[in-house]
Amino acid sequence: MKNKLSKLLFLSIVLFSISSASAQIYVKVRPVIPIVVQTPAPSPAHVWIDEEWVPSGGVYIYGGGHWESPPHEGYRWRKGYWRHHNNDGEEWVRGRWVK
Repeated sequence: MKNKLSKLLFLSIVLFSISSASAQIYVKVRPVIPIVVQTPAPSPAHVWIDEEWVPSGGVYIYGGGHWESPPHEGYRWRKGYWRHHNNDGEEWVRGRWVK
């Protein structure tokens, strides 16, 4: 009985670990940035976010081409970038607001 309980507990831990792991998306060829027309800034405080990619369903979806205002005074936008990951390809590191 203890042996079956131990196996069940082990299996539960393994299944939980697999289900809670987040999958990373790697690309061999970077997606093409669509042509986006930059509109006038809503205010002098707004920052144009040009290249930004959002993982969705195993691929990257373009999420740039918009204006954002800093979350707090004195913050600036640090652009995202593509980071090489071993032989898997490249992954997108999201841009973020920094002080």
